Amino acid sequence: MSQIALPLELPGSAETIVGGPSLYPVFAALQASETWPYRTAVLSGPARSGKSLLARWFGASGAGDAIDDADRIDEVDLFHRWNRAQAQGHALLVVAAEPVALAGQNSGWHIALPDLASRLGAALPLPIGAPDDDLLRALIGEQARRRGLVVGDAVLDWLMPRIERSHAAAEVLVGTLDRLSLERKAPVTLALARDALAGGTWQPRLL
Repeated sequence: MSQIALPLELPGSAETIVGGPSLYPVFAALQASETWPYRTAVLSGPARSGKSLLARWFGASGAGDAIDDADRIDEVDLFHRWNRAQAQGHALLVVAAEPVALAGQNSGWHIALPDLASRLGAALPLPIGAPDDDLLRALIGEQARRRGLVVGDAVLDWLMPRIERSHAAAEVLVGTLDRLSLERKAPVTLALARDALAGGTWQPRLL
C-alpha cells in the first residue's frame, strides 16, 4: 500500500490519500504539472474517490491552483479563472465528476461555452477508475483504522471477492461493520462481515 501524506492536518490527525496501482499514474501526473498541455489537467472520478483530497494536496503543494467541483461553477467564471492561471503561469487542476465530453460523445461533462470546452478538452485527462484489489483492500483498511476498528486479514480475504468495486462501497461497508460491532459489543468476525454485506440487519436467534 502506498500513501501520500497531505500537508493539511485535521485536529488530532493527519489526512492521508490511500494509493494503489490504479492511482499511481494520477499521482505521477500531479507531481509533473509542468508537462501538462497548457499547464491544465482535468481530474475526474466517482464519488468518494479522493478527488477533493487530491485537489487540496495539489493546491497546498505549491505546484499550482486547483478548482474543485468545477462542473458546478458558472462556465464564464471558470473560463476567467483558466485565463488568469494562464496569465500568471500557474498550473491548473480542474476537478469534475466526469471527464470532459469531446465532440460526438454522449457521456461526460458537456461544456456549453465553446472557448472553455476547447481549452479543457485539450487539457490532460486524469480519470480515477474503480479501485483495483490492492487499492480496495487498502481503502477498507484505512477506513477501519480511522474508526479504530480492527479488520483482520481473514475477514478482508473473505470480503474482497464479494464487495462492490467502488470507493463509496468500501466506506459504507466499514461504516456498517463499525455500527454492528458497536451494537453487538463484538469484534469484526466473519459472521459480522456476512451480516454487514447482507445490509447490516441482524436479529437475535431464538434458541
